[in-house]
Amino acid sequence: MVETNLGPIQVRRSGAGKPALLWHSLFVDSSTFEGVVEDLSKERELILLDGPGHGGSPGLRRLYSLQDCAKAAAEVLDALDVSAPVDWVGNAWGGHVGIVFADSFPSRCRTLTTIGTPPYPLSKAERRRSALLVYLFRVLGPGPFSSMVVDALGGKGSAKTEPAAAAAITESFRRGDKMGKYWSMQSVMLHRPDLRPVLPRLQVPALMLASRNDALLDMAEADRAARTIPHGRFIQVAGGGHVAPLLVAPAEVTRHILAFWSETGSGDAAP
Repeated sequence: MVETNLGPIQVRRSGAGKPALLWHSLFVDSSTFEGVVEDLSKERELILLDGPGHGGSPGLRRLYSLQDCAKAAAEVLDALDVSAPVDWVGNAWGGHVGIVFADSFPSRCRTLTTIGTPPYPLSKAERRRSALLVYLFRVLGPGPFSSMVVDALGGKGSAKTEPAAAAAITESFRRGDKMGKYWSMQSVMLHRPDLRPVLPRLQVPALMLASRNDALLDMAEADRAARTIPHGRFIQVAGGGHVAPLLVAPAEVTRHILAFWSETGSGDAAP
């Protein structure tokens, strides 16, 4: 456990080599990276975080920003005496934090990989619907919403077509601190800013991966956004939701990430 501005953050390390930091999606935790850990850890020392309110990290009882999350990541690296720039791998929420981290701490970020990360905020209609669900989560807890989260993160119908992936999402969603997770939903979903203006400022190589059948991601807009990053690219991979690629196509995800790392200098400083 590492003390940060967002409270205690649970961290685990795997592998050896230059550092890579992995931050998961909202609703789940770092266990969703298990399918890529073995291969990625052959090339990097992986630093896997549980975001506030998720996994073993209790979280706060107040609103916080993506900038606060990026600062917490920097504090984790300081606590671990990691001074070298990291290869950031972020899934959905973790991708949002990675964009802000790369912008706020450019000398500490070698490359940026996002998976299932919409760079735009919720629409007004989406925010209204989500606000009601977040309120009900606070009252009822995760139980009634597990199937909805599975459909959103794994793809509609994935409980039948990908039962192992659906089970992993359900178990991860039900873990963690309920109130900490509630405040995470308020902070980084309902109050998520538009990150598209940030993208042209990024000076690190960026790889944006997205599920081919993610109904909650505007593929054309995600592609356009990636093209505004000076060293950015956008690739579609297998899956039907924000988290699905990590669970149903880990080998494909790993292949793209390792190729990206190799093409960007195999650990040399980013241009």
